[in-house]
Amino acid sequence: MSEKVDGKTASPYGYPFWDWMAKEDPEYVKARGPLSALSVGEGKELSIKHREMVIIGILAYRGREDGVVTHMRRAVQHGATKRELLEAIEAAAVPGGGPTLSSGVQALMQLDREGAFKKA
Repeated sequence: MSEKVDGKTASPYGYPFWDWMAKEDPEYVKARGPLSALSVGEGKELSIKHREMVIIGILAYRGREDGVVTHMRRAVQHGATKRELLEAIEAAAVPGGGPTLSSGVQALMQLDREGAFKKA
């Protein structure tokens, strides 16, 4: 369950550390909210799907497979296909190398196993 700060969850992504942060320093979490909204919220030239793909590439490069999975889920919610996510990881692997590809593909495989791409 996500911690509430001013009636909103501490993290729209469900990262447990934000729940802890919201308890320890609610003012920090509250202050960070507008930056997060500007970065990944609605109403920008780049769609949420495409901004999530940028985040996915960076997280894959950093080896944060848990974050890759989380942001892939949000990208899928905003219309990303399995092929688009694969191509984003392949593009990130050019400057990021094999470990980036491995982190990204393993995250994509997890979503595929979970049925994230099944047609209705």
